[in-house]
Amino acid sequence: MKKSYIVLVLFSLCVSFAFFSPKTKSIKFIVPKGWPKPVYDFSKNPLTEEGFKLGSALFYDPILSRDHSISCAGCHLPFTAFTHADHSLSHGINGKIGTRNSSALINLAWSKSFMWDGGVNNLEVQPINPLTNPLEMDSKLPDVVKELNQSAKYRRLFYKAFNDSVVTSQLLLKALAQFTSQLNSYNSKYDSIMRHEKNVAFTENEKNGYALFKKNCSSCHSEPLFTNHSFQNNGLPVDTFLKDYGRIKITRNANDSLKFRVPTLRNIEFSAPYFHDGRVNKLKDVLEHYSTGIVPSASLAAQLKSGIALTKQERKDLIAFLKTLTDKAFMYNIRFRYNYSDSN
Repeated sequence: MKKSYIVLVLFSLCVSFAFFSPKTKSIKFIVPKGWPKPVYDFSKNPLTEEGFKLGSALFYDPILSRDHSISCAGCHLPFTAFTHADHSLSHGINGKIGTRNSSALINLAWSKSFMWDGGVNNLEVQPINPLTNPLEMDSKLPDVVKELNQSAKYRRLFYKAFNDSVVTSQLLLKALAQFTSQLNSYNSKYDSIMRHEKNVAFTENEKNGYALFKKNCSSCHSEPLFTNHSFQNNGLPVDTFLKDYGRIKITRNANDSLKFRVPTLRNIEFSAPYFHDGRVNKLKDVLEHYSTGIVPSASLAAQLKSGIALTKQERKDLIAFLKTLTDKAFMYNIRFRYNYSDSN
């Protein structure tokens, strides 16, 4: 009788554990053929469907800002390659204006550093900057965590994702990384051609543009990610108002003066405005800078010391190629938009 009672109790406990413990659905991170291994360590933050949905909810929720007026998505819109499009510099609460152009959030799992000056070296830590920047979301992590713990919805979502309804700053950042690490773009026309898919090929202009790209641009915007993750001085004159000297602010090394992170060119057709301060809105103006506007300085990238001479037709061809990097399947992916039903 005693043995039967123990068995019954153990069975009841097992049933209760199975009922009350959330079951997460694992997500496999896709590394396209021929791409390098991601930098982000997924073993410390295994991808799950529940973690992704939680990260998405947080990304689109203005609750993360001090006055609940803006969300991460306010500066990172899916239709513009997860950056903003209507202003040159990022905007914050109370109409405050930031000091740099919002970066496009693309293929972040391969990035070694973040922000225009490389001031952050881990994907999970990256959100702290905009969350706490007084010119952006102007929050404090303890305050955000406290507010999320007061939300029945978020306690439920955190439990589903991490088997813990107590929200911590660590879990908050891991959840956001679950979402942002999956904002991956590899289905452009260029990618289809590189995969040798049927019935897709470069036009003559695109083909010429690709040759020009490999000759003039690929040393910094390396395939397949279209960035080498380095920091370079691309010869832009210093903005007299912002007086932004780039990476030197982080390293205090004079050799890093005027150097900024090399951005990816993927989806560049839709990620205007361009450069670290969003000073130009058209690709033709970007090429005009590299052809005629480079300002010499001690830290100028070696490959730009002679400029990049391009004829009018060559510029058109190069832009034609850059447009083959547009991945509409990525930008219009419903999965990357917040589904409010996921929070129920």
